[in-house]
Amino acid sequence: MFPVADSVPRRCPPLMNWTIMGICTIFFLIEASLPQPMLERFIYLYGIVPAAYTHPDWANLVGLVPRNIVPLFTSMFLHGSWVHIIGNMWTLWIFGDNVEDEMGHMRFLLFYLLCGLAAAGVHILTNPHSTVPTIGASGAIAGVMGAYYVMFPRARIIIMIPILFFPFFFEVPAFFFLAFWFLEQVFGGAFALAGPQNVGGIAWWAHIGGFVCGMLTYRFFRAPKACRRRFGDQSYAWGLFFPKDRY
Repeated sequence: MFPVADSVPRRCPPLMNWTIMGICTIFFLIEASLPQPMLERFIYLYGIVPAAYTHPDWANLVGLVPRNIVPLFTSMFLHGSWVHIIGNMWTLWIFGDNVEDEMGHMRFLLFYLLCGLAAAGVHILTNPHSTVPTIGASGAIAGVMGAYYVMFPRARIIIMIPILFFPFFFEVPAFFFLAFWFLEQVFGGAFALAGPQNVGGIAWWAHIGGFVCGMLTYRFFRAPKACRRRFGDQSYAWGLFFPKDRY
């Protein structure tokens, strides 16, 4: 299931959401300009390598800074491919603006970074011996999805499902879509723990950690005078082609 749009219109310009998307795009263009050997080194230096936090002697041996906090932040702005960054930025575009409406710009940024750090911490704990660098904004974005899950459960999500190469569109409750997505991460994470640890792929447990962090901490970041509350609840269902900021 691929989310296409949601039914909750934005009320204020999501400046921080756009800024995060812009930073991720700039970093990805920098990555795309690097020759392959330099790119690999760049990813190792600024991505999260769990073994660098659990095996400092190994980190010194391969030229990494043991337990360096910088990659915990930089990793959430890096991506490995066009598909990776487009998928993440599209998801952030759909869910991030409404969460930012509730929090305000700076609170949203702090919340986003906190969820990204929680995702990184869970990934390290569940893959302590991995020497594979992990990059991507999906852990932080999962936190945004977790906040959306509890703030807008009655919203409607338009999803696209390809069937025999043809796209079909359906409208489902946000509660159902996000719960289904979270269960996918749990099952994927369970299978990943049972398999080889030193391979690349999806950071399932980072997604789980970010989502749970978002669910548990969103209330501490809601602004006293949120932009959205000046307009009232608008999480009603609508058709496919209404613009995102229609009300």
